Amino acid sequence: MKKENFYITTTLPYVNAPLHMGHALELVRADTIAHYKKLIGYDVYFNTGTDEHGIKIYEKAKENKIAVQDFVDKGFETFKEQLKMFGMSKDVHFIRTTDKHHEIAAQEFWKIVSQNGYIYKKNYETKYCIGCESEKTDSELENGECLDHPGVKVSLISEENYFFKYSAFENKLLDFYEKNPNFIIPDFRFNEIKSFIKNGLQDFSISRLKSKMPWGIEVPNDGDHVMYVWFDALTNYISTLGWPDNLENFEKYWINGNPTQYCGKDNTRFQGAMWQAMLIAAGLPNSHQIVINGFITGDGGIRMSKTLGNVVDPRDIVKEYGIDALRYFLLREVSSFEDSPFTIERFKNSYNSGLANGLGNLVSRIMTMAVNYNVKLSEEDLKTGYYTNSVEDLENFDINKFVNNIWFNIKNLDEYIQKEEPFKKIKIDEEKARKDINYLLFHLYGIASLLEPILPETSQKIKDLIKENKKPEQPLFLRKE
Repeated sequence: MKKENFYITTTLPYVNAPLHMGHALELVRADTIAHYKKLIGYDVYFNTGTDEHGIKIYEKAKENKIAVQDFVDKGFETFKEQLKMFGMSKDVHFIRTTDKHHEIAAQEFWKIVSQNGYIYKKNYETKYCIGCESEKTDSELENGECLDHPGVKVSLISEENYFFKYSAFENKLLDFYEKNPNFIIPDFRFNEIKSFIKNGLQDFSISRLKSKMPWGIEVPNDGDHVMYVWFDALTNYISTLGWPDNLENFEKYWINGNPTQYCGKDNTRFQGAMWQAMLIAAGLPNSHQIVINGFITGDGGIRMSKTLGNVVDPRDIVKEYGIDALRYFLLREVSSFEDSPFTIERFKNSYNSGLANGLGNLVSRIMTMAVNYNVKLSEEDLKTGYYTNSVEDLENFDINKFVNNIWFNIKNLDEYIQKEEPFKKIKIDEEKARKDINYLLFHLYGIASLLEPILPETSQKIKDLIKENKKPEQPLFLRKE
């Protein structure tokens, strides 16, 4: 039977710094959805990678006194290493915006949009935030600084650039949104982008003078200009599929794969409006859905910042607690769509209650009874597939709700043990006690199946213990004081 196709992508982080907790959230969530889709039989293309052009990269390489290409090469290797710490799927596809094929695809995309009449050249002056790699209006600044990058003064750019005719897409975008009422998740982010567009769109610059900023993809037929980083980077979502050369792969995953994009809320306009306008301008199909994450904040809802000293490095968490502990917190304790705080105290409390005292303790109790009284699941029971009555939560990208339902099942099994006490009943009514233990084993195996896209390592450990009828040699999650 032919498999259905599914395409999912994250945004591409810059290679100028290690991945932070917000990146971890986006990558782990996208990985969870990709893993789930594979489990239910889809042919999945999971894309991520690195954004390697632009002034931010150029300045950082100069600051480090290293050739820019060497700088981005090193950054890409660091990126791949960090992904291992997030428990990412082994068959994820990586793209770099310095890949030769991507550069050719970005130039071809530019040519098509230009031929369709949506690119023009003019002189202009604007305020520009290097941190965001985007233009800023006075309302988006405070004391001459971007609200998202305090402490960094905006630059004043005055030059002749190429522009994308964004203003021509107000009605086209609103019409597309009306025909696709679930295009942006959650609804309140969708409403924000609709309001933004109804207030009017301004054409934006899509090139930089090569004499001022040489690190970028050259504009077709104009060697004096390089592409503005966003116009280049956004095309990765189709260049990774082989467009414009491999149209079979493009059709399989972009046209017929419900292309879905995860991003943070600061990316909503770029993914939900700018990229969609660019696709329309090129005569290509739009994305299927954009899923928007909230921010990971520090204590009290303050955005994490190195300056404030409230940053929690995901590498430190994984080193002390393990990959699945980080995934657990991000997928259960962080709201699916709103901002959520990440503090060490909150993390440790969640780890101890949900993993050490919760799941880990349950596995130990059930497997001890199963081994002591030689209760095993039948081959038929072990063939039980991925079962759940709440997959609609994953289909709606409400991963937080899905995981909470798993822990509700864990709580129910704990209560069953407390109520039925099969470890005592075995001396009085062995047949009933063995049935109780079999019931617990069966549902523990079901929980392990549900955990597969969430905590892949832990899921496999539990399944192995059940199949081999073994007690854990050590707790799945050691309690931390």
